[in-house]
Amino acid sequence: MSSALECHNTRKTFCVRKEMNEGSILSRVINRLVPKYKIVPAVEGLTFHVEPGEIFGILGPNGSGKSTLIRLISTLLLPDEGSITVFGHDVVKDRLEVRKLINRVSVDAAFFKGLSAMENLSYAARLYGLDKDVWPGMASDILSRLGLEREKLHEPLEDLSRGMQQKVAVARALLTDPLLLLLDEPTTGLDPVSKREVQDFILEEREQRGTTVVLTTHDMYEAERLCDRVAIIDHGRFVALDTPENLKLKVSGNGENVTLEEVFFVLTGKELKYNGKSECVSE
Repeated sequence: MSSALECHNTRKTFCVRKEMNEGSILSRVINRLVPKYKIVPAVEGLTFHVEPGEIFGILGPNGSGKSTLIRLISTLLLPDEGSITVFGHDVVKDRLEVRKLINRVSVDAAFFKGLSAMENLSYAARLYGLDKDVWPGMASDILSRLGLEREKLHEPLEDLSRGMQQKVAVARALLTDPLLLLLDEPTTGLDPVSKREVQDFILEEREQRGTTVVLTTHDMYEAERLCDRVAIIDHGRFVALDTPENLKLKVSGNGENVTLEEVFFVLTGKELKYNGKSECVSE
């Protein structure tokens, strides 16, 4: 069987406006002479593959290229160089075919906030042409497994908590029964109970449907609990790729117990902060 996902020498850069000092007359003259934009590399020559049914994690500080990579895989961005294929379909040449095989959950899922969970899911179901006699039962089952109370299904999303809204986003993505599920920091900001419920559901989906998952996260425990392999990305490049256990062994050297957080620090030189409070995220 071919790989679920293959990236070969994938590159993406962005043109970003420079911050200009408009204070003095000399500064304004220099600003007219110096280019106002700079090229910033976001993804630099990534080559890797993901096997069918694998949960593949991508860890990295903010601005390291995680979300850009997810958008490239999901056809929302075009690579500048290299290639990406999803179950053999090129994300540029066969983007419509790719979109039939994938779905995506982002950290800031977009909804019609004045509509209920079921009304939002109804919109998504019609957009994808799902059977109107089948999808409501699927949606209720998914949301029930995620721990969303049935009475909450018909309340406006704006009245639901961040955790409940994110569960609806997961349900919306799974309505289409995707072969590849792209999860871009899906549990960031969730309370511990909601986070655990979403994690359990991801494991269930892989077990029951064989769903392939690519997960970006700041949560080291989440990565260790869910992922078969983990890639650590920094400045658009993978600085490590292996199983969580092998990464810890490589860093410890002599078999000492180390955490995935310590591995992250050693390989990137970036200290994990706690978001001003207690949640493990990176800057």
